Amino acid sequence: MVGGDGKISDEEWERFLREAGSGTQEAPKEPSARARMVGRRLREEPGRPEGWRTHSPPERGRGKGAWYAVGLLAMVGLLVVALAPGPVAGWFGGGGGESAPLAAESARPTRPPAAEAGQAPTVEQPFKGSPAARWGDGVAGIHLPSARATGWMSKAQVARALARSRDFLASSSLDAGVLRGQRPRKAIALINPRQRDVQDYLAGAFRAPSRKNDPLLLFSRFPKAEVRLVGDVVKTRGRITFREGERGAVEVVSDITYVYPVVRAAKGSDDVARTIVRREIVMSWDDPTRVITRPGTFSLVSYKADLTNGGCDNTTGYFAPSFGAERAAADAENGPEVDPYDRSTSMDARMREAGGSECGTATRS
Repeated sequence: MVGGDGKISDEEWERFLREAGSGTQEAPKEPSARARMVGRRLREEPGRPEGWRTHSPPERGRGKGAWYAVGLLAMVGLLVVALAPGPVAGWFGGGGGESAPLAAESARPTRPPAAEAGQAPTVEQPFKGSPAARWGDGVAGIHLPSARATGWMSKAQVARALARSRDFLASSSLDAGVLRGQRPRKAIALINPRQRDVQDYLAGAFRAPSRKNDPLLLFSRFPKAEVRLVGDVVKTRGRITFREGERGAVEVVSDITYVYPVVRAAKGSDDVARTIVRREIVMSWDDPTRVITRPGTFSLVSYKADLTNGGCDNTTGYFAPSFGAERAAADAENGPEVDPYDRSTSMDARMREAGGSECGTATRS
């Protein structure tokens, strides 16, 4: 039954899948992940010149009346500045205040975000000087499209699949416990347990992390003995889309950038760095009459990750951000320059630009 909020209960969802599965006319196929890629470990390079500045020319006046109004407004503005210079500076970013939040990203942007003023992050304002200051908090920064009947699913079922896909992103990349290094059990529970190659990857990723079996492809984890997050907000920007996939499946595609402000775990640490992760994950909600699956789970089609300040050549299973002098020293091994906030290019294009390089230089943090 669909509730008043448009959601389907777990019991109804599983009942539907059981009924669909009972009408099998051909042997269901076991799914596999067709692609698995990890992008470069990008390192931050502080102090680099910033581009992408924008400028809007002032409008021309329209006669004496317009000039009189402009003059009056200017006088009022000067009076306000004289009486309260601090708050006014904050309106324009001079005092470290944040601008209005951006609308959700419903389509790929055509250019990178404009450069921010050269301001260093602080414990009080960990996103200061970053485009992420205007991004959404947690799942609020992830655009969810309107559902429509697709493949084997009705409109209501697609809506449920979209919501559960977003639940996976929250459990894998935003959950407080997982960020502190815990095993992402809720996220793993949403992955089809019959998908053998993926289950082998997951087993190896947490038992013996390696370049091949790297948990950071799908999950965000920091070593709590070394690093802690600043505050309880992770900034996000991105979108979820969907399409019909193979054998009538509904493929949900997520392309999300996460920004994690961190400091060293030692008490009193205030040198704030940011780890920036962009992931593209393709999740297939399969027709149980044609694919071996478990109700309420999806099969992984592909997953890609591009990391900034997460640790170059890092195979520990945890992000390893650099701070201060360490970050400057790491920049000695320069690689291709990339703006980690640029979402105007696809992940495939980003991978091609990397040219197989594991390390690189971020133009901003």
